[in-house]
Amino acid sequence: MKLVQTHIPGFPRIGAARELKFALERFWRGELSESSLLETGSKLRAQHWEMQRQQGLDFVTVGDFALYDHVANHIQLFGCEPERFGFRGSETPLARYFAMARGDGAHESCACGQNGAALEMTKWFDTNYHYLVPEFSAGTEFALHSEQLLAEVAEARAAGHPVKVALLGPLTFLWLGKVRDAGAATADAAAGGAHDARLDLLERLLPLYSRLLVQLRAAGAEWVQLDEPILGLDLPNAWRNAFEPAYWLLSQSGTQLMLATYFSPLEENVSLACRLPVAGLHVDAVRAASELTSLADWLPAHKVLSIGIVDGRNIWRTDLDAALATLMPVLAKRSGAVWLSTSCSLLHVPYSLAAEPALDNELRSWLAFAEEKLAELALLKTALSADERVSGQAARGFAAARAAHASRRTSPLVHNAGLRARVAALAAEKAPDRRHSPFADRQRQQQARLKLPAFPTTTIGSFPQTPHIRAARAAFKRGELTAAVYEQAMREEIAHAIREQEVLGLDVLVHGEAERNDMVEYFGEQLDGFAFTANGWVQSYGSRCVKPPIIYGDVQRPQPMTVGWAEYAQSLTAKPVKGMLTGPVTILQWSFVRDDQPRDATAWQIAAAIREEVRDLEQAGIGIIQIDEPALREGLPLRRSRWDAYLAWATKAFRLSAAVAGDATQIHTHMCYAEFNDILPAIAALDADVITIESSRSAMELLGGFARFRYPNEIGPGVYDIHSPRVPGSEEMAALLRKAAKVVPPAQLWVNPDCGLKTRAWPETTAALQNMITAARQLRKEMELS
Repeated sequence: MKLVQTHIPGFPRIGAARELKFALERFWRGELSESSLLETGSKLRAQHWEMQRQQGLDFVTVGDFALYDHVANHIQLFGCEPERFGFRGSETPLARYFAMARGDGAHESCACGQNGAALEMTKWFDTNYHYLVPEFSAGTEFALHSEQLLAEVAEARAAGHPVKVALLGPLTFLWLGKVRDAGAATADAAAGGAHDARLDLLERLLPLYSRLLVQLRAAGAEWVQLDEPILGLDLPNAWRNAFEPAYWLLSQSGTQLMLATYFSPLEENVSLACRLPVAGLHVDAVRAASELTSLADWLPAHKVLSIGIVDGRNIWRTDLDAALATLMPVLAKRSGAVWLSTSCSLLHVPYSLAAEPALDNELRSWLAFAEEKLAELALLKTALSADERVSGQAARGFAAARAAHASRRTSPLVHNAGLRARVAALAAEKAPDRRHSPFADRQRQQQARLKLPAFPTTTIGSFPQTPHIRAARAAFKRGELTAAVYEQAMREEIAHAIREQEVLGLDVLVHGEAERNDMVEYFGEQLDGFAFTANGWVQSYGSRCVKPPIIYGDVQRPQPMTVGWAEYAQSLTAKPVKGMLTGPVTILQWSFVRDDQPRDATAWQIAAAIREEVRDLEQAGIGIIQIDEPALREGLPLRRSRWDAYLAWATKAFRLSAAVAGDATQIHTHMCYAEFNDILPAIAALDADVITIESSRSAMELLGGFARFRYPNEIGPGVYDIHSPRVPGSEEMAALLRKAAKVVPPAQLWVNPDCGLKTRAWPETTAALQNMITAARQLRKEMELS
């Protein structure tokens, strides 16, 4: 049997104990030197490479590590930082790097008009990872700064590792960016319409890629992986046609290139990907298993076929028997080399199950995190080996996997027949997912009930999660605080948040979510069918890590989840306090979801639980209920041919949650850090009374689509970026509101931050909110609205 080799597209960066997160935050607070931060990164890389080799991988992956974001790494690698981050020449590259990510609070004015604002952030394809959006212009010039990447190659080589370098491919790098002040044109071009100015930059960028490839080859990199996941999209012809000449030029470097795609089938791009002048092709055999046979036929024998057979995005143990059944025909058909890999980078899964001794043993046997996925690759490689000495090890591994899958199919932990019947009946009803009256009628009733001024001010939901809050929660989990003492501590935090909002003069208040560890985890902890890890952290962006719940079984709500906290907060003020819920699609999307039933079935189970909570909040007298769905766009399939089916069940799940509310109850939703223009009909189909969106980093650019679509309900465009410590002035926010009021009727506009405030500190929070309220009052005066 032919020799099979193993590698991975990438590995988690944050460390087994979130070492990177804590080092970053100490550095930003001035408690850690730049050299110490860089040393932390070096140690983590060494640990990750050593783990890959210990698990038998034939190459370690270099270039996948980032202190904040891998796209930001490429912005600096190719010298295309926006001018406002060029500064005065005295700042280090690292200072400029973090200014792109977090804003430059000391740099208060610049010709670009962005006042040192951070780069826009959006979702990495259909994941919950956020990347920094490169900003280009017609005059963008590139310059190669490869010192750090070459140093990492030298580190790995010095440790004795065979090296494969991972880079974003040039076309995907440009596609991920935007041309400043031409966002709408960029969006139109991406959809196949107007001329795309980003593609004009390819001719300038390719020579730098070629030079870098030569440098990497000279430095001892055996392979260079060029990630081109846009080959799984519906690409405009101009972009598809650019691949062959671009890769012909790159092939002249003499470097062995592995073209990598993931997250989506190649479909019409199969032939293109197979004929590109590269030495190997990596494909996602989890999302595109049906294409393996055609790839085995199309890919020339002299090229390596890298098969992403282990799921890099979910945490379920691989069915090794099924994987072998998929692999064997391909290996039999191909005379060329075959590599085994994960479907995509392991950035999207937790580090290791070794940190989860408290998990239920049966459930634990069903799971595989990053370290375990490396072991699964080793098992598959062993099983495909002709070496009889290792067949016993493979047999034991396969037997354990087989037992785990059998247990999962039959376990009473997973299945609740009565619940499944009730949810199926609810989803099948003729009209349980529609509000009683049209929006215009609801709006009149809500105005009469709430009596809000024009440009009403509110926040998205959370307030700072202070060290005191976190310490109390940790002590409660350790059993050091009784439930009564913990509840009293959280009530005091809620009372503080209400007082602060009343002093500031906000119109619609929130309780601040002091009791919530995370907007998804909090709800999952109170729903049947969810499990939680102690250390299953996954990077969302920068130092921000989330711990996704595991949806392993049928979901239902045993009891109310938020009603007591909402009632208490409302009792403290005469102003309306929003009930805060996370929507069914976001809970689904930001969890590790069971893969033994369709996703829509799980979404409807969650929706039924949220629907019960909406009913109970309304009965408790809460007049505004926000059901956040920031992940609605994220869940959209990458291929447009699959959009309609997804949007049909996703919007139905939201409406199932909200439709139980009466007309006088105002339903809000919130969405952030995604491109919404291409799904505006679906957003309108949610029929939320008010939608709040992130829009400050794009300078209200997103609102253009809402205006062109004539979005019928009320909108709250974010007027400042909560992911940056920078506090914008009231006039800056007022300017954004004036811009918004030109495209959205002022009577429909709300005023709010981009997102929740849990990651900020109280001083900057109150300062920013005071400026926001001042801006709203200024707009009321200018437009003579009360």
